[in-house]
Amino acid sequence: MGRKGRKRRRGCLASLAGILLLLFGGAAVLYLAEVDLEVGQKVKEVAETFDVPFQEIEVPKEKLAGKYYYQALLDTEKEIYKEIMQGVMESEEEIYIHTADADRANELFQYVLKDFPEIFWCDGTATSTSYSKRESYTVMEPVYRYEGEEKDAMAGQIEASAEECLAGISRDASDYEKILYVYEYIVNHVEYDMEAPDNQNIYSVFVNGRSVCAGYSKATQYLLEQMGVFCTYVTGTALGGQSHAWNLVACGGEYYYVDTTWGDPVFLASEDSDEPYDNISYDYMCCDDDELFRTHTPDPAAELPACTSMRDNYYVVNGMYYEAYDGETALQKMNEAISQGNDSTVFKFSGSSIYRDAHDDIFQNQIQKAARKLAEQYGLSRVSYRYVDNPELNKIIIYWSYE
Repeated sequence: MGRKGRKRRRGCLASLAGILLLLFGGAAVLYLAEVDLEVGQKVKEVAETFDVPFQEIEVPKEKLAGKYYYQALLDTEKEIYKEIMQGVMESEEEIYIHTADADRANELFQYVLKDFPEIFWCDGTATSTSYSKRESYTVMEPVYRYEGEEKDAMAGQIEASAEECLAGISRDASDYEKILYVYEYIVNHVEYDMEAPDNQNIYSVFVNGRSVCAGYSKATQYLLEQMGVFCTYVTGTALGGQSHAWNLVACGGEYYYVDTTWGDPVFLASEDSDEPYDNISYDYMCCDDDELFRTHTPDPAAELPACTSMRDNYYVVNGMYYEAYDGETALQKMNEAISQGNDSTVFKFSGSSIYRDAHDDIFQNQIQKAARKLAEQYGLSRVSYRYVDNPELNKIIIYWSYE
């Protein structure tokens, strides 16, 4: 997914499949009505003796533990979900499902893909045909990009790359440490590239190192699940109504949103952001609903839990988040950064009114005092600094130069 020229291919194809199936069903009924009685009876007799080849479901309970979209379903739909999931895992060309609702089958198919980021071999589309005879059912035909030995070889490459990543952090790390590690790892190892091959799956991240938001988010989910951290895949729109994907995570008993794509300075540069090209943005490293919904809108199809805490937000954890403004505190933070030779001072505010109060005082008063401190401490005859002023995110970053 990206910002320019993006088409929501899966949604369009799913809708088209539903229309074709309805027309096909109508044509079949019309044909039977027009044939003579003897032929019609033969057709009916064959139809009634046809045994639908449903597959035997062999999905261990533990494989579905923590799968958000599966857990949200009614018991009857969970069985349908498992039929789809097992069929896709086994790359079945035709999956026979216990439902006559082809549209709902397509929706459950998408839930399977959201729950299982490791399914890289399926392109996300399927044709579903429903039948209403002695037993109502649907036949789903997913589209597979990779099969057989090629698929197995690619899966091996993904696993090897993921293991290399996971070797860099202790299994005993806290949930927050694991989420931050994955966030920074993906941002530092993947380039945002709208033309990247396989950019809707995790192969693009772990093997090619180039992807878009779908790949970033699925890779985040894949890695965190490997470490025992709840994480699921969320789709919706971002600013401008463009299709986008991000994650919902659980950390320390609270739900948060994470968007690794919007942490990537390469992506930010492609969006004409003022953020420096080499600096990670942490606005979406464990944020709440209020923070996310300024720029993101989840799809309404699935109900998501409320994210009401900012306790484990990156800026809160690192003392950069302010729910009230005080000029002396702001100056102290800038002076501390200068004394320690830090590259920057970050002010992240909880609301727009606090941000506006801080903005005027920082730029009209406090930053000049901090600049004098910089000149005195480092013996500079000329002081240079630059800043990012982001009212949309209620954030100010000041970058200090020591030369």
